[in-house]
Amino acid sequence: MTVAGPLTGVTVIDLSRVLAGPYATLVLADLGARVIKVERPGSGDDARQIGPFIDGRSAYFLSLNRGKESIALDLKDAADCEIFEGLLARADVLVENFRPGALARLGYGWDALHARHPRLVLASTSGFGQTGPYATRPAYDIVVQAMGGIMSLTGHPDGPPTRVGTSLGDMAAGLFTAIGVQAALIDRVRTGEGRHVDVAMLDAQVALLENAIARYLATEEVPGPIGSRHPSITPFESFATRDGHLVIAAGNDRLFGTLCGTLGCEALAKDPRFATNALRTQNQPALKAALDPAFARRATAEWISALEAAGVPCGPIQDVAQVISDPQVAARNMLIETAVGSDAPVRMAGNPVKLSGFEDPATRPGAPDLDADRARILAELDGD
Repeated sequence: MTVAGPLTGVTVIDLSRVLAGPYATLVLADLGARVIKVERPGSGDDARQIGPFIDGRSAYFLSLNRGKESIALDLKDAADCEIFEGLLARADVLVENFRPGALARLGYGWDALHARHPRLVLASTSGFGQTGPYATRPAYDIVVQAMGGIMSLTGHPDGPPTRVGTSLGDMAAGLFTAIGVQAALIDRVRTGEGRHVDVAMLDAQVALLENAIARYLATEEVPGPIGSRHPSITPFESFATRDGHLVIAAGNDRLFGTLCGTLGCEALAKDPRFATNALRTQNQPALKAALDPAFARRATAEWISALEAAGVPCGPIQDVAQVISDPQVAARNMLIETAVGSDAPVRMAGNPVKLSGFEDPATRPGAPDLDADRARILAELDGD
């Protein structure tokens, strides 16, 4: 069922649900790991009930859990715990995203696990981490986007607080969890011991604040939303064309001069207000007011063609339907197909990590039905 990759031979037991943890294990599965989801009997992962639905199956769940296996276990039941212990004995990694302390109350806290399975890597993804005054608080994506500062930077000046359009809080934590797991596996090669990987969604948001933190610490000025533009590079923002919008990223003086020449605005390149990037940023409203009429004269495709020929970094602002049909996305195999039972295949986002020596198949195993792999998994344990 697993796809060949650099993590082939690594077995991951996945206790996580909804998004942050399942996204981490999806990354690991795409890289070749065998991922066995351990789900609640009866209902399974909460994401199975989140729409939209395709032939009665959650498209949300399908997109996050392709290529995994499923077994339903009640970790408060002695017989199921025995099965779970058998899985842990064979596993390399256990991933969970319960609130801190919940796993320990079930008898599987880090100290107990490490004593029984010293080579096992435990990855815990939570809202606020295993330590600190907020550790036991619940968190969802919008909570950490709010508390982590991202929402204070998103949107336009004087507009309401705005959530980033994807679940950046969950997905960033999932990515950092996958990185932490791989680092722990490399460390295990040297030491022979597993590690506890502790990733907080809030920490991940703080890590992604990049130059907002740098600007605040350097100037003590609190950054706020500035629309699509960059706080320290100009022009680096969106512009309206005759029939849509595009973005320009003229990151140095040479590119600015080329942009002005392509637009037929050569005088702007000689204007002392715009002579350097620092001056262009300082005078951004005036520069935008001067560039707007030029962009409005032609259609987006015409400007993209002219600007690309001139070597100016640019791109159209595409909606999701346009992204799905983009030839570059297709060429990079970023839309793959998975099976859904006996029904027609479902398209979803592919694996962005391309590795020499490993295929990047256009068709991948689908997400499992609840408890679908129980018989085979139990047979393996019985064989041991």
